[in-house]
Amino acid sequence: MKIYTKSGDRGSTKLIGGKDVEKHNIQVDAYGSIDELNSYIGLIRDFTDDKHVKKSLIEIQKNLFNIGAILAFQDEKTAEKYLKTKRIKIQEEDISTLENNIDIISEKLPKIDKFIIPGGHQKVSYCHIARSVCRRAERNVSKLKSIYNFQDEILIYLNRLSDYIFVIARKFSIDLEIEEIPWET
Repeated sequence: MKIYTKSGDRGSTKLIGGKDVEKHNIQVDAYGSIDELNSYIGLIRDFTDDKHVKKSLIEIQKNLFNIGAILAFQDEKTAEKYLKTKRIKIQEEDISTLENNIDIISEKLPKIDKFIIPGGHQKVSYCHIARSVCRRAERNVSKLKSIYNFQDEILIYLNRLSDYIFVIARKFSIDLEIEEIPWET
C-alpha cells in the first residue's frame, strides 16, 4: 500500500464509513486538532526522563487516538456498529487517572493564585504549547458536539488533560529550578 492515495488532492477526505467531506469540515477539524495535540504530547514525552510522567503520556496518546477515531465516524449508526467490536472509548477511569495524576503532582508544587506566563525553558514551553493546543481541540470538539452526538466523557477528558499538562509544565519548572513568572496587571 502506498502512503499517498491522491484521493485528497481536491480538498476532500473520507470519514470512517466512507462519507466524503471537505477537509475544512468541522468533524475533520475536531479530529485533526486531536491529532495535533497527540503530536505535542509525544514531544513532551521525548523531553522527560520522569518515568511516571512518560508512562502517563503514552496512555494519554492512546486515549487521543481513541478520541480521534470516535470523532471520525460518518454517523452514530456507523460508530455504534464499529464500537461494539472494539474497545474505543473514553471511560470514567481515564478521567479519574488524569485527576489522580494532577493531584499527585500538585501536592508537590507551590500554591499559585495568578496566571503563569508560559516559558522559561524549552521543556516547559512545549507543555504550554500542548496545553493551548489541547484547549483549542476542546473548543473544536465542543463545536462538533453541538451537531454530532458522541460520549460526554470526551469533553471532560480534554478539559482535565489541559489541566494535567499545566501541572506538568509547573513540575518541570520546579525540577529545572526555573522561576515561574506570574502575570500581574
